[in-house]
Amino acid sequence: MVQNPQATYQALSILRSGENFNFYVIFFLVVVLFIYFNEIQKKNWNGIAAGMAFYMLQWLFEICNALFQPATGHALWTIPTGTAFLILIGLSIELSLMFSIVGLAVSKILPEDPKEQFRGVPIIVIYIIGFAAFASIIEFLLAMTPAFVWVWEYWNALAVFIIIYIPLFSVACFSYYWEHKKQKIFICSLALVNITLLTIFIGFLGVI
Repeated sequence: MVQNPQATYQALSILRSGENFNFYVIFFLVVVLFIYFNEIQKKNWNGIAAGMAFYMLQWLFEICNALFQPATGHALWTIPTGTAFLILIGLSIELSLMFSIVGLAVSKILPEDPKEQFRGVPIIVIYIIGFAAFASIIEFLLAMTPAFVWVWEYWNALAVFIIIYIPLFSVACFSYYWEHKKQKIFICSLALVNITLLTIFIGFLGVI
């Protein structure tokens, strides 16, 4: 059942519109670039891989959510207000910049040994569940504001925890330990899928 159909129409009305643009976006873009340039200088390729793996998978989820809107009439989540630029129906420029460094941030506290355990439980699993739970709580609180709306009744904190954040943090944490070749293949493959989908459904069909 749709809880807030009006949020869909509000989001579509500002989709990729420049009327709400604010220059703070440029500042935060430079901050993100500074963070990644700093990691490149340190040759922290594993941390960068964790950040990019998270970010590419997040984009795939956002594209799927955007496609859910023309398929059913409403996306699962929308951003009807409060953003300087709405990229996709559920992805603002601010959230996109934030998501671009989440995986990198998480990698900073990962153990050197992925098999390290705490009372018989792999620490990496504890981190994944903990971060996913924390992110779900943040999103739950965000969904209580007018700026971020869970449109469908069945889309809630538990669904977000299982379907979105467990995979995202799993990818960020596990990719940190992969061989560089595997990291590159995974990230580049997801990037290619995302670019292809965006080109088809925005560039050619114009449905998202």
